[in-house]
Amino acid sequence: MTTTTDPVKLKLPWWVSGDTNAFFGLGFNVMVNVLVLSGLCLGVVHLPGSDVFGVILPAMGIQLLIGNVYYTYLARRLARRENRTDVCAMPYGPSVPHMFIVVFVIMLPTYLATKDPLQAWVAGLAWCFIIGVIVLIGAFVGPYIRRFTPRAAMLGTLAGISIAFISMRPAAQMWEAAWIALPVLVIIMVGFFTDLRLPGNIPVGLAALLAGTAIAWIGGYMNPADVGAAAENIAVSLPSLNLDRLLEGLGQVSPLLATAIPLGIYNFTEGMSNVESAAAAGDSYNLRSVLLADGAGAVVGSMLGSPFPPAVYIGHPGWKSAGGRTSYSMASGVVIALFCFLGMFALLGAVLPAPAIVPILLYIGLLIGAQAFQSVPKAHAVAVVIAIIPNIASWAQGYMDNALAAAGTSAREVGYDTIAQSGTVYEGTALLGGGAVLAGLVLGSITAFVIDRSFLWAAGYAFVGAALAFIGLIHGERVEWNANGQVSLGYLFAGLILLAFVLLKPKPSDEAPSETTSGTPTGTPSETPTGTPEETPDVTGEPGRTPARPVSAEAPATP
Repeated sequence: MTTTTDPVKLKLPWWVSGDTNAFFGLGFNVMVNVLVLSGLCLGVVHLPGSDVFGVILPAMGIQLLIGNVYYTYLARRLARRENRTDVCAMPYGPSVPHMFIVVFVIMLPTYLATKDPLQAWVAGLAWCFIIGVIVLIGAFVGPYIRRFTPRAAMLGTLAGISIAFISMRPAAQMWEAAWIALPVLVIIMVGFFTDLRLPGNIPVGLAALLAGTAIAWIGGYMNPADVGAAAENIAVSLPSLNLDRLLEGLGQVSPLLATAIPLGIYNFTEGMSNVESAAAAGDSYNLRSVLLADGAGAVVGSMLGSPFPPAVYIGHPGWKSAGGRTSYSMASGVVIALFCFLGMFALLGAVLPAPAIVPILLYIGLLIGAQAFQSVPKAHAVAVVIAIIPNIASWAQGYMDNALAAAGTSAREVGYDTIAQSGTVYEGTALLGGGAVLAGLVLGSITAFVIDRSFLWAAGYAFVGAALAFIGLIHGERVEWNANGQVSLGYLFAGLILLAFVLLKPKPSDEAPSETTSGTPTGTPSETPTGTPEETPDVTGEPGRTPARPVSAEAPATP
């Protein structure tokens, strides 16, 4: 960690060489996502190209510009507050899971029902607005949830998202053109996972993209005719208010709440995990400030015509290890915004091969997955794994559903029993993956507290799981009363058993370690990150046991 002794003399540069690496990495990451969401709007919802490139992308440009500039401000504020020059800004862009959810769960069904792509767009805008409002509410409750949630649970569920939703699709895309993608991946791994520098000190992300692009063009993977066609569609488009469309969608908002409420909670839960991930990498951001930015970005974007909520990205530790500091995020936002305003994305999609870009997503997935295990006590590795599992289940269900839909059917039409006869447990996979982020937090927290023998805390999380399952926020197909009674009962019975351990006060076996899993001896107060002794109750309710994650007071929020 780089520090100075006198805060008055702190010289905080606007750009360092590592910012170039992180800029290319994050910029290509966001660029791929914008290309994907453009393709979804055009190919799935059948929106006119003039609306996609003339309204939605300029609105997205404003979202990314404001958000990334704000995160640069937060990074420089944190650097000056802690008198450090190695603070890394949080990355920011369109939320990848929500890109697919709003298209396939909200916009596509509306389009199929009305045969009107504009009605589908209107529904997407209203859904995005609701997501933003829920995240803004979460900004005020999220810090309290984070304070009493084990780090293993938060990083574990984040690793699950990273492995399942960030890594698997890019990895599969890579192997469809491995002769292009694997050389790119090797360059990224050498540049980011070792201390070796590339010849001429060329930025790793740029070198990887140039190498992959050259291989693809020389090998005949790309089509020159597509470049000419895309160049003809370049046009300047500036963002404009689309309040009439948003208000029209809000007038029919009730059907959207069943997905918007749990996914809004997903957004602020994921944001909470990303802030924890940054803290584990050495940069402790104020959670409320981060969530306020995410919520405001979704609300503003929906008013301007974008149905895609932005979010703080997974990957802060990756960009920090690549040398990124305070300004790489702002530079990415500025460049992507300009591309959105100038209508350049069709051209970029024709020039740059996807197999040369997606390996950067796999790199982020690898790093976040590794961090989840490296930043928690060894004994909590089990809690990390169980927090990962619901996200893998959610990903697997999505793949099964997509395959069945391509065949013109669904799991319900085929029948769960029929699917089970093939050795595939569809129903259980769907239940396990319902509300995966929250489910991972609950299961990971229960496991971490059990490992620490903090059975009262574990029981509390089990009862929370019972309540969430009962209303369908986890392990359910939709939000409703008594969404899944048998799962709710399972959590309830588990909580009662954990309470029994509190009452019975079982003694540890002779082989049990004399210290807690976090390394703090039993009977001594834990240390909060600020160095303040913090006494916490053990299973008997007496001071002395260290919880799975020390309670830490959050700094006052500054929006």
